[in-house]
Amino acid sequence: MKLFLLLFLFFNLSAKETIRDYSLRVGYGYASQKNLGDILVGGDFSSHPRNLHVYALDGGYLLKKNIFSWPLDIYLKSGLAYFNEDQYDDAYEATLYAKAYFNFDFWSNRVRLGAAEGVSYTSAILETEDIEAKEDNDPTSKFLNYLDISLDFDFGKLIGSKALDETYVGYALKHRSGVFGLYNGVHGGSNYNTFYVEKNF
Repeated sequence: MKLFLLLFLFFNLSAKETIRDYSLRVGYGYASQKNLGDILVGGDFSSHPRNLHVYALDGGYLLKKNIFSWPLDIYLKSGLAYFNEDQYDDAYEATLYAKAYFNFDFWSNRVRLGAAEGVSYTSAILETEDIEAKEDNDPTSKFLNYLDISLDFDFGKLIGSKALDETYVGYALKHRSGVFGLYNGVHGGSNYNTFYVEKNF
């Protein structure tokens, strides 16, 4: 985690006052036993009964800014994550995804609503996914669909610091699933509530 923070600080200090094509996100989160709808619609952010956490580092490249003249930016992103499991061996994850950010101004601040679609591969079956699969008599898979849904705000604008412009603080839901059996017959998956700092540079 210290290495992630040092990398973030380096990119933050080296950012230029030009169009920032790259992004770096450092995040930490915990597993949820709730499904996607319970979290996003019902606002249930309760944690899993077991002590399951994730540390994540994501990098991105801006493909298109203000697409169709809308306040909509498209990024190609990839990430690495470390899952700190409870009773299982710890696992690693690699993700590749496209993410769209809808930008809007609110109380003199820039707020972004993000949604991503891609794929995820883990080095081992995640504990929360294995538990759910056994309960439902469902198969598991290391390779699954990946969703990343986020909401953040520009911390630099909030505190009036030009050096911290386009430094975003927010929440993201990391979601792996088989999309109702489309991925290797898997019907379940996992959800992790994460909190992050992201810098465009």
